[in-house]
Amino acid sequence: MTITRRGFLVASAALAAMPVLRATAAPLPREADIVVIGAGAAGIAAARRIVATGRKVVVMEAASQIGGRCITDSTTFEVPFDRGARWMHNPDTNPMIRLARSVGLDVLPAPTGQKMRIGRRNARAGETEQFLAALVRANRAIDDASRAKLDTSCASVLPKDLGDWAGAAEFMLGAGFAGKDLKELSAIDKGRAQDRNAAIACRQGLGTLITKLGEQAPVALSTPASRVAWNNRDVSVETPAGKIAARAVIVTVSTNVLTSGAIKFTPDIPKRTLDAASKLGLGSYDRIVLQLPGNPLGLSRDDILIEQSNSTRTALMFANIGGSSLCSIDVGGAFGRDLSEQGEKAMAAFAREWITKLFGSEAAAAVGKTSATRWNASPYVMGAMSAAAPGGQLSRRILSEPIGNVFLAGEATHETLWGTVDGAWESGERAADAALRKIGALKQEPADVPTQSTKKRRVPRR
Repeated sequence: MTITRRGFLVASAALAAMPVLRATAAPLPREADIVVIGAGAAGIAAARRIVATGRKVVVMEAASQIGGRCITDSTTFEVPFDRGARWMHNPDTNPMIRLARSVGLDVLPAPTGQKMRIGRRNARAGETEQFLAALVRANRAIDDASRAKLDTSCASVLPKDLGDWAGAAEFMLGAGFAGKDLKELSAIDKGRAQDRNAAIACRQGLGTLITKLGEQAPVALSTPASRVAWNNRDVSVETPAGKIAARAVIVTVSTNVLTSGAIKFTPDIPKRTLDAASKLGLGSYDRIVLQLPGNPLGLSRDDILIEQSNSTRTALMFANIGGSSLCSIDVGGAFGRDLSEQGEKAMAAFAREWITKLFGSEAAAAVGKTSATRWNASPYVMGAMSAAAPGGQLSRRILSEPIGNVFLAGEATHETLWGTVDGAWESGERAADAALRKIGALKQEPADVPTQSTKKRRVPRR
């Protein structure tokens, strides 16, 4: 049976009636129409799309929970906070926002703007304007370079006279945006990124949302795929729990996992694909979450704060998360990677040092319990978000190309929404449609609803 796009929209109502497979459930099925590897945003999006057509799908997830890089922690502090992705974007076109409301979760605009700190005082209005001007000039230079025929690093085109705000501007545009310093970041990739100013948060946590949307998908947790045997007709996916035969497979693992060889492919996937993945290696972005009862920093709910810095050895603070006493100190890029390698103790020490520098030792002494993410050390992720090296932007398109009946998905395969959960979700739906067409279950019809990737990218605000 084939299903049209209109038929898919009708069939999506069947999601609520589908069975759920968990690690403790019945034995793993031996056959499926399509196997999805990875239960992050891309994998769950793909599975929901397939389920809606009435085709049999099984999602293999190596970790013990749904979410991938979207994990909400509600136990460490008894207050939910996102250890991974925090924002959604593009409220006019993002289907996840509608889905969040449909499952009873609350979505709300993220804070606009940020507070600036110069040493132990707030920046004056004129100083904040100087920072914003430096940020605009740097961003404009990168945008201009992105239109050139030859790619270069973002750092190589920065204005040389950004003054005291150079470090903060470099952090916000590089490590704070893509998890990589500007010298490691493709100007074309950065310039082509879709505008992400309209950020949207889920009050219960973005990880909570992905988990909720995955409840109706048949997910096998703690079941890593070890080998994929494929040809142009069928596939076989090997796991510790057994082998599953299918007609197609959607692989949503990160680029770092793909190139690590953790999953063997027989025959090998093309060198062209692996080379593309290697040029889209994950950046480093981690959170050091602190309990600061009594609001000793004097900040408002969900305040975002950055400092004037003469280097990228700096951080971003997300304060009083959701009105709680939790504050997140976010670090990234080369500095964040080095700090993460030293372990949680060193990360917490840096956070206290940073707060002391900006607010004094009394504020740092008020820090209670701490917790830090270390995404680079996570064996099933191995980093934060993909970021193209100079010359690597075209690799995203290569990575999204079908390989027989193997389809790759994930934020790294999205040319304009890379590094976002929105891009991951859309890539999962796109891969599902391609896999369904491959097995003859979906006819291609002209799209009657614009997607995020087809909308014209807005010009960044100057």
